[in-house]
Amino acid sequence: MFNSLHEECGVFGVFENKTCEAAQTVYLALYALQHRGQEACGIAVNDDGVFSHYKGNGLVPDVFTEERLNSLGRGNMALGHVRYSTTGGKDMGNIQPLVIRHIKGNLALAHNGNLINADEIRKQFELSGGIFHGTSDTEAIAYSIVSNRLKCKSTEEAVEQTMRVIKGAYSCVLMTATKMIAFRDPNGFRPLCLGKTTDGAYCVSSESCALDTVGADFIRDILPGEIVVISDEGIKSVKTLCTPKEKSSICVFEYIYFARPDSVIDGVSVQQARMKAGAFLAKEHPVDADIVIGVPDSGIDAALGYARESGIPYGIGFIKNRYIGRSFIQPSQSQREDAVRIKLNVIKENIKGKRVIMIDDSIVRGTTCARIVKLLRDAGAKEVHMRVSAPPFKNACYFGTDIDSGDNLIACQYDTVEEIAKVIGVDSLGYLSVDATHKIAEGASVCFCDGCFTGNYPIAVPTQISKNKFDQKLGNFSDYYQTLD
Repeated sequence: MFNSLHEECGVFGVFENKTCEAAQTVYLALYALQHRGQEACGIAVNDDGVFSHYKGNGLVPDVFTEERLNSLGRGNMALGHVRYSTTGGKDMGNIQPLVIRHIKGNLALAHNGNLINADEIRKQFELSGGIFHGTSDTEAIAYSIVSNRLKCKSTEEAVEQTMRVIKGAYSCVLMTATKMIAFRDPNGFRPLCLGKTTDGAYCVSSESCALDTVGADFIRDILPGEIVVISDEGIKSVKTLCTPKEKSSICVFEYIYFARPDSVIDGVSVQQARMKAGAFLAKEHPVDADIVIGVPDSGIDAALGYARESGIPYGIGFIKNRYIGRSFIQPSQSQREDAVRIKLNVIKENIKGKRVIMIDDSIVRGTTCARIVKLLRDAGAKEVHMRVSAPPFKNACYFGTDIDSGDNLIACQYDTVEEIAKVIGVDSLGYLSVDATHKIAEGASVCFCDGCFTGNYPIAVPTQISKNKFDQKLGNFSDYYQTLD
């Protein structure tokens, strides 16, 4: 899926790296998490309480040359972040990790998610003289922790007090002079897990694939509402804010699109979840065809699942250009319209004269999807039947996913699936049902948020205001929160 949804951010931290090459460990991990954020990245290193950090706009290898990585020095603790800006824009002040120096010592914070009350928190600090250097939610979290730290006996206690106030999605890694603290919001909207290397270093990561990259064994997922404290004394877990499974709500789109297929999130393989989605699609929306293909990358596993369940052969329909990033120069309107051809090329020999089932993970606005369908038509496809491994997007997301307000979603602009099929140029269209979506990750230790499909959000969200204005942080939204039963 291209030029539609953007990924989440990714966080990674390592504690007690005996080689004192913590920066290099985080650098490798951020490579593995690059799919979660391709706009900016940063690394902060702790060398016996002395912090050094570097961050910038761009991909990990572009920001961190060998010289820049070496300039961070040696340290046995570090954390890093890859960013896509759902809120806060691309200002340098919003790139993470945030590093703050205060009377209780240095602090660095990396955050994945969106708060729904960040503006209220921000306004409170500004009215008391606080100065913000950026516009991201992360700064509100960091300042809240610092403020509470002045009144609390420990940083973990300050984190706990902060978690009682902030609302929304946050999976965070925090580094002090002597500790690394990981904490996840009580709903568990975003993933966070714990691992350990063979030489005894503990790691915290958004996804388990980054643990594999640095040679760490997966220990467990951090629970929704849990605070994990890693220090020289070992690991301590604070579970006072943990919620039961039935009150958790990880974003189901982590399994459908965001996470890497080789990750395991809350006990479920992402790759297997996507194959199940494809199998459910085959049961719910069967059609006679000659070949099943997937739109790279997240549509491929669902296509395999569809092919296996339906008995229709799977084939490779597209080749993806691996050297094109999320953003590239498109000087003219005609080039912008044909940009999908730069990223995808059809294998005509597999498509010509055939009835094709094309699997993708979602349809947002429909424009890019229509261009992909046209590629298949131009390659000689006899029929094109599209199957989507997610329900239709009908609502905005306020918890870190770049899903727009309804006026820009194709499923809100047309009354029927048949109308959408006509607009994007396919012979038939089928979406995965909401019920089936909840079954793709059966056995997970958490429940799921499907607010973008159903409008049923697990916590109160801003109302009477557009998603765009919410994301631009234009004012205080406390008057617009809806009350949920």
